Amino acid sequence: MRVIAGTAKGRQLKSPPSNKTRPIIDRVKTALFDSLGDHVRGAALLDLFGGVGGVGIEALSRGASQATFIEIDGPTAEILRENLRITGFTNQAEVVRGDAFAFLRTAATHHRTFDLVYVAPPQYHQMAAHAFRQLDAAPLTPPGGLVIIQIDPHERGDLAALAPRHFLLTDERKYGSTLLMFYTHRAEAPHP
Repeated sequence: MRVIAGTAKGRQLKSPPSNKTRPIIDRVKTALFDSLGDHVRGAALLDLFGGVGGVGIEALSRGASQATFIEIDGPTAEILRENLRITGFTNQAEVVRGDAFAFLRTAATHHRTFDLVYVAPPQYHQMAAHAFRQLDAAPLTPPGGLVIIQIDPHERGDLAALAPRHFLLTDERKYGSTLLMFYTHRAEAPHP
């Protein structure tokens, strides 16, 4: 696993300590950031299921101003901190060791905001849909902000069944066994 572009381009990142996390493959990471384009520069990013930091560190390398990583597993969070040291982004990052859903509740009550929210939870547990429901109920993004969800294509139905009030599905991209869904925070929520 490596940083693909930007100021930390080519830096090798340490891998997860177990198969509990599923790091994004380089081809999908490249496609993701090509899709985001200039949305990354100067952005505050929330990497909700941070793993060892592959997505958030790539965003920092490409000009994001700050990244917050949520990771529940202790050894994985330590490798994430080491990867931030390797790439020199420790001062632009916050690593929260804890439950992503609890973080979403707390962040909403403290009025935290992020330009980009990346959601890539463990597969087949309906965690992506659960996280997105929380994000829609109490958005952490400003209007125009993005929530990007990485799932297995078989999980698409869980998200398709939702009727988000604050977000509009604006793009969808499939790369083998990975589906990226891009939701944009609407300027105004539709009337009930």
